[in-house]
Amino acid sequence: MKWIGNRISFDDSKKRTTVIIIPERNHLTNALMGAWLGMWYCIGAVVLWSLFQLKLSEQETIILYIFLIFWFYYAFRITKSYLWLLFGKELIKVDADAFYIKNSFFKFGKSNPYYIENIKAFGFEIPEGRSIQSVWESSPWVGGGERFSFEYFGKVKKFGRKLNEKDAQLLSNLLISKFKQHRKK
Repeated sequence: MKWIGNRISFDDSKKRTTVIIIPERNHLTNALMGAWLGMWYCIGAVVLWSLFQLKLSEQETIILYIFLIFWFYYAFRITKSYLWLLFGKELIKVDADAFYIKNSFFKFGKSNPYYIENIKAFGFEIPEGRSIQSVWESSPWVGGGERFSFEYFGKVKKFGRKLNEKDAQLLSNLLISKFKQHRKK
């Protein structure tokens, strides 16, 4: 495996190129997010306990059920982002047939093939340093922030979560050269 940047490794052979993008590893951020998530689960447990153990009026019960709907939504979203930070990675494979993208949790995930001859408008975009988009995407609880995009049969596909400009440029150079190499064959 060769490394380009801090988060991107690749393995290059004549038949295929495999790229692995790992999330940014910041132990303090992961610990704080884990503590926040643990607190969030405790709040949900207390609310569930109060629904079944306390004598509540109908109005109080309705309020707690509405709160639990929002609680479940954020518990799901934050848990997914937290697991991505700890165990996730993006797997990219380029061979003579297609360009494959897989978002992997542990070893689970679906690999989606995109045929190279049908890929159009391939490129990357980095948000400006002080923009709202940049601040929002840099937060650890946001799972998005894909930098690369391409058009495939009229739909925009994205990958490359939270890459900085240097890593995105190096990955772009690698992928474009592999696309050209496989299109010649």
